[in-house]
Amino acid sequence: MDKKAIIRNFSRYADTYDRYCAVQRQAALALLEMTGENNINKILELGCGTGNYTYFLRERFPDSAIKAIDISREMIQVAAKKIKDERIEFILGDAETIDLGESFDLVTSNACFQWLEDLQAALAKYKKLLKENGFILFSVFGPRTFWELNMSVKSLFKNISITADNFVAKERLEDILNQDFKEVEIKETAFQESFFCLSDMLNKIKHSGINGSGIGRKFLFTPRILKRLEEIYLNKFSCTDTKQMNATYQVFFCRGVK
Repeated sequence: MDKKAIIRNFSRYADTYDRYCAVQRQAALALLEMTGENNINKILELGCGTGNYTYFLRERFPDSAIKAIDISREMIQVAAKKIKDERIEFILGDAETIDLGESFDLVTSNACFQWLEDLQAALAKYKKLLKENGFILFSVFGPRTFWELNMSVKSLFKNISITADNFVAKERLEDILNQDFKEVEIKETAFQESFFCLSDMLNKIKHSGINGSGIGRKFLFTPRILKRLEEIYLNKFSCTDTKQMNATYQVFFCRGVK
């Protein structure tokens, strides 16, 4: 992962992110269902973005103290303006390196961990931040996110794949979590969206940050290439009734107890 590019992309589109993050909102609500009825007083949220999941956490745990961290200053600014609550502290920082010197009942994150450079090391670090019997809870995009686009790109460029192709698979997630946590649980969901054209899809990817370090870094999306890529996509993955382009988001919901 090119972390500098990821920061740049999320920061650039912080003001418009909320218009394009429907799937991330759905994932946040589904993730919240896995919190259970635990007594949670202190929460650490990693990769809070514009604060949508933070808002849901506040509603679910109205008396809890929340520290919400994000690597993008612009994202933090949007979140802080959106949510005014003295028990929420927004912090600018890198989730992989930040050292808070305190412990939490819940460490959680929505749709962020696919951007970490070393997920295994990060999860080991987060375990140390948990109180005994505290738990980690996160959603993460899987490698079959936008698999239809990935297959179309590979049909056009044999040795090139999109960023999501390198996301961590479910089996690897299970291995990592089982090394550090007990009562490990992983649920998988596939969210679906449809687009009228390829440019709409790429615009959504760009503004919601799903491109990460850049979906087009290895080749140039010229008008001719875009037209050909769209033809391949429509031929393989369009909806028969509406002729729209179907797109899949693979999301893993992960929980582990210390």
